[in-house]
Amino acid sequence: MVDSLTDRTRVRRLSDKASYERSALDQLLDEALVAHVGIVDTDQPFVLPMGCARRGDDVILHGSSGSRLMRRLADGAAACATVTVLDGLVYARSAFESSMNYRSALILGCARGLHGDDELDALRTLSDQLLPGRWDDIRPPTTKERAATITVALPLEEWSMKVSTGAPEDDPDDLDTEPWRSIWAGHVPVHLARSNPIADDHVPTGVAAPSYLTHHRSRSANH
Repeated sequence: MVDSLTDRTRVRRLSDKASYERSALDQLLDEALVAHVGIVDTDQPFVLPMGCARRGDDVILHGSSGSRLMRRLADGAAACATVTVLDGLVYARSAFESSMNYRSALILGCARGLHGDDELDALRTLSDQLLPGRWDDIRPPTTKERAATITVALPLEEWSMKVSTGAPEDDPDDLDTEPWRSIWAGHVPVHLARSNPIADDHVPTGVAAPSYLTHHRSRSANH
């Protein structure tokens, strides 16, 4: 599927790493936790990291109603969001060829502000992405908290991806020349894993961590 491909999103450098498959984008967004979102305000670019989640054909973002970035996004300002998952470190036989394995997406577009039940559903989507299983246990947002929050949806209409995998691409001379040909080279997988939960000081004695914490930790560790 390449309906998203435009002159602005066409990958030009290392185009062999380009991916325009929507299924690959969905997989990346369903795994990622952070997007870097940029706008231009008064001729100055601003880029901030934000928690993110995919809901259908949108990326959901939220932040304080006092945030200039969030207000501009809700007003429909042109935006750019990038999402990256680091999959490994590549150890080549030279510094120049050493690199990373990754999946990265660039998304261009204008977000729309969400309101009412649609916003509440989007906030739940974010919670389910960042804190799986938690929404049903916790107090829902109050009217005051909702008023202090801006939630937006950035459409997945104009985007591209780059994907880098596997072993280093060493200079052929380094493969034939000592001592470089005899050193170890390859790649080291990198995974985001959640560790054991740590209770705060207000949890009553005997209250165990909910099962979804340990279940999600096990899934992350085995990813």
